[in-house]
Amino acid sequence: MRPVIYQVLPRLFGNGKAGKNVPGGTLEENGCGHLSAFTPAVLRRLRGAGYTHVWYTGLLRHATQTPRPALGIPADHPDVVKGRAGSPYAISDYYDIDPDLCDDPARRHEEFDALVGRTHRAGLKVVMDFVPNHVARRYRSVCAPDGLRDLGADDDTSLAFSPANNFYYLPGETLHTDRFAPGSDYREQPARATGNDCFHAWPSRDDWYETVKLNYGQDYQGGGRCHFDPVPSTWLKMTQILLHWAGRGVDAFRCDMAEMVPPAFWQYAIAEVKRQYPGVLFIAEVYNPARYREYIGSGFDYLYNKVGLYDTLRAIVGGTKWACDVTREWQAVDDIADRMLNFLENHDEQRIASDFFAGRADAGLPAFIVAALMGRAAVMVYAGQEVGERGMEAEGFSGRDGRTTIFDYWRVDTLSRLARGLNRLTREERRLYDAYAAVTRLCSGDAAFAEGGFYDLMYANFDRPASFDPSRQYAFLRTAPSRSVLVVANFAAEAREVEVIVPAHAFEFAGLATGARQCTDLLGGAPQTLDLAPDRPVRIAVPGYGGVALQF
Repeated sequence: MRPVIYQVLPRLFGNGKAGKNVPGGTLEENGCGHLSAFTPAVLRRLRGAGYTHVWYTGLLRHATQTPRPALGIPADHPDVVKGRAGSPYAISDYYDIDPDLCDDPARRHEEFDALVGRTHRAGLKVVMDFVPNHVARRYRSVCAPDGLRDLGADDDTSLAFSPANNFYYLPGETLHTDRFAPGSDYREQPARATGNDCFHAWPSRDDWYETVKLNYGQDYQGGGRCHFDPVPSTWLKMTQILLHWAGRGVDAFRCDMAEMVPPAFWQYAIAEVKRQYPGVLFIAEVYNPARYREYIGSGFDYLYNKVGLYDTLRAIVGGTKWACDVTREWQAVDDIADRMLNFLENHDEQRIASDFFAGRADAGLPAFIVAALMGRAAVMVYAGQEVGERGMEAEGFSGRDGRTTIFDYWRVDTLSRLARGLNRLTREERRLYDAYAAVTRLCSGDAAFAEGGFYDLMYANFDRPASFDPSRQYAFLRTAPSRSVLVVANFAAEAREVEVIVPAHAFEFAGLATGARQCTDLLGGAPQTLDLAPDRPVRIAVPGYGGVALQF
């Protein structure tokens, strides 16, 4: 099954708190979405739109400025928390569920199990974050199974490095949080290395200062030497965490900053999880194309296609690259194309409709058509993308940056309305929603796109600017037994009538026959009659900021 993933932060989805948001506001002031917002009706709607997986982002308990005294969980020190709600990637307890997300925080594990059950009954699979590289400064598990020792509980803090330690230390140094929080009274002695490989005691505001780097047996301060035999303590503890959640019904793990953890660990841990739970998928957040195949070899099922396809599509939308540049990107990963994860938005990237990207949501639709329909890679949509969420509010910690906050309590109007039903959308939002759904349904439900062949037509259409503009149009074929689909995406704002040459080799590849035939547009446009012949232009009408998928 080709994964089509819907990423969503439960903290934001379904937060229907009345009144105006307060920048940097508290839980009481701004409210918080709950797991119960993912009702059977919401989940059936997602499945009906073609999604196969839901990535519930931020499920695990993380550092926050909100105290939970009834649960024995104090507020974290404000100088080592980003925002009031805190980053979902500064984990405080790998075995706990974030109580903010629950109707009854004391029953949060039962509410998680109920969410997994509802998701599975809707025909969807559950994706959870696994954050292996770093934890919150004040990590302390209150929910670990009996007999499991906490991370760092047995460390020798007098040693900068030991393969038996879970953290890296700076003996004799105190962590200096006053560099980004003047007058800070936070104390950490000895200081520990910060999550983004900051091996000194003076992290800045731009560092991941709220986190501590985990030690997998690689001595970064001693030349990078690896000490993997015997198996390091951190390997065992982190593998146990994966097994715990796989045993609770999690179907896939999105592994945060996977390339900051030694590949040898992934080979060990993924093999162990798949031995006990063969169907569990592993998705790696990686950014170095030179290491893609190394991480595939370590056991990952899918890798982020960010440095490559995402960056290129964003540049095409912005007019600084040509549509035909996509060809170079798929060729660079052709041998592992089915193992990539294609996307245009996620919690780290700026919203398409923001002033920092395209300024309008529909400008990203042709890029999504290309990313989703050109091959058999996994596909991901970030909640709100499909209705044009702009991400242009200054919510708190990160300010107005074109992203939807992951650090703050906030009510996002588009997400709140999505949770309540499609009848809450404006006409323009619903039109975009339907356009996205037409694409995602093809990805998971149409054999030509889920498992069929791919043939790039750009080499035959590069030097005919009067009839086909390779800077703004991209064309390819998808094939399945007894039929083919011709896809043309148009990155221009204006509708175009283009002439596409289908070369003789493509006719052979796809088993095409010559002649005129009426073609259905699988993306919902009007039928078109195409007169097909090898190496002869065929005229096709393509909408502005859109595309067609014409089925023969």
